[in-house]
Amino acid sequence: MKLKQHPIKRILLPLLFLLFLCGCGKKKTEIVLTTEFDKDEVFRIEQLSCMKNEVMVYLVNSENSYDALFGPEIWQAKTGGDAFSPTVEESYKETILARLAQIKALNLLASKRGIKLAEDEEQKIQAAARFYYESLNDSERELLSVTKDDIYGMYRDYAIADKLYHSVTDDINPEISDDAARTVTIGSILVKTYRTDAYGNQVKYTAEEVKKAYERAEEIQNKLTEGTEFDVLADSYYNEDSQTEYTFGRGVMPYALEDAAFSLSSGEISGIIKTEYGYHIIKCKSTFNKEETEKNKAVIVNKSKQDAFNTLYDEYVVTLKSNLNEPLWESISYEKTDQITTTGFFDIYDSYFTVIHDEHAPSS
Repeated sequence: MKLKQHPIKRILLPLLFLLFLCGCGKKKTEIVLTTEFDKDEVFRIEQLSCMKNEVMVYLVNSENSYDALFGPEIWQAKTGGDAFSPTVEESYKETILARLAQIKALNLLASKRGIKLAEDEEQKIQAAARFYYESLNDSERELLSVTKDDIYGMYRDYAIADKLYHSVTDDINPEISDDAARTVTIGSILVKTYRTDAYGNQVKYTAEEVKKAYERAEEIQNKLTEGTEFDVLADSYYNEDSQTEYTFGRGVMPYALEDAAFSLSSGEISGIIKTEYGYHIIKCKSTFNKEETEKNKAVIVNKSKQDAFNTLYDEYVVTLKSNLNEPLWESISYEKTDQITTTGFFDIYDSYFTVIHDEHAPSS
């Protein structure tokens, strides 16, 4: 069983693995093709351009970072359920295009709203650009084809987009009650009604298999009635769940399971609950976790901020015209070598701009 993911996508944090940050909302800038491009110009949004060296900085730093975490073989893994699906590398390259397009669009919106960087912020950008550029060896500078001014421009775009987001959202700080943010902790036993194929896709059981799964759930329920400890069964072969305990708030689990979990008293065991994953039997271990509830309040507040920003961004972004230099874009790739190891582009920005983030953070 998996927890549902909240649709919260914080703008302009360091790149998250395979997260399409262009998805502020459902609407995106329209990208059309044109032949009127400057040399090494990958795309243009209104009057702002994205150059090949910008793409390379994002691509190289990101891929090197994830190589260290997951190993280089991750990039050739398929993202879908068949042999024709794009590889992780192909999909991630599209993520970078979307990320850079969004940053350019946010810079246009920031200009329209009169948002500028302060002098101390400009000084931090210059220092960060100098630090990152000096960290590059000759091979990396040649591959990325960047100057210190290029890095400065990229960091500046990044900082302006970040400042725009905070200018829109910092005053949004709704009061969230303990009940609205309440989390519960449950023990979980699951009998699945699906199997997983070779590509990781869920394949539903046949009607006969579903019937047998329900009979197994009934067998577990009978053992509980006879006095077998819940945790004993949760840790046994009867349980097909990936974990035996969950802590969550509202809007995370399948509705039937959530409804049961928030209705149970501490120590109470549910009946058989049917969801898309199969048949569940749960035990309430805690009806209120103060620490987790406070964390959930922050999640809810952040979602409110994101929703407010999405509304503004969606209304603006559909007015923009974008042109993609498709032949150049398709030609961009990164062949890894032992001389190309740079990973610090995003970390260096964060190290210099922690203060800026703190200054624009919502008050407690």
